[in-house]
Amino acid sequence: MAWTAPPVVRTVELGTLGTLPERRMLEGWLQWHRETLLAKCAGLASGELSRTTVKPSALTLLGLVRHMAEIERWWFRRSVAGEALGDVFTDPEDGDEGFDGVEVADAAQAFARFRTELRLCDRAAAGRDLDETFVSPRGVPLSLRWVYVLMIQEYARHNGHADFLRERTDGTTGDAG
Repeated sequence: MAWTAPPVVRTVELGTLGTLPERRMLEGWLQWHRETLLAKCAGLASGELSRTTVKPSALTLLGLVRHMAEIERWWFRRSVAGEALGDVFTDPEDGDEGFDGVEVADAAQAFARFRTELRLCDRAAAGRDLDETFVSPRGVPLSLRWVYVLMIQEYARHNGHADFLRERTDGTTGDAG
C-alpha cells in the first residue's frame, strides 16, 4: 500500500490571533501557514505529491514541503541560532532547495523530516527576543521578528502555489485539513 500524506489537525484558528501579543501572533500565523501546506497535501499518495500538474512549471507539492523544510532550517537554525548545519534536501541529487529530485524522493521520509525541522526551528527561536539580531550572509543585520515575517510571507506565497497544485491534482480547494 502506498504511503499517503496524513490528515492535518488544525491547532490555530485565525480568529483567535487578532488580539494576541506580537510574539504569539507571529508564531500563530506561522503555525497556521505550516498546517495549511500540510493540509494541501493531506490524503494524497506519494506519486500524486511528486506529480507536476501546472505545466510548464516543474513545481510539486512534495517539492514545496521539502523546500520549506530547507528554508525553515536556513533561517531559524542556521541564521538565527548560528548552528553549523548543512542542507536538508539540497545536494547534487536533490537540486535547488528541495524542489528538484522529487521523482525519486521518499515522501514519507520528507514529511517526517519537515515535521522534525519545524520542531527544531521552534526550539531554536524559543526564548529569543524578537529584537535579537544576526548578520545575514550579505552583511545585513536582521532580527528574529524579520525572520518570522519572512517565513509567513514565504508560506503565503507557496501556499498559493499549493492551491493550484492540489486543485489540478484532484479538484480539492480550500484551506481545511
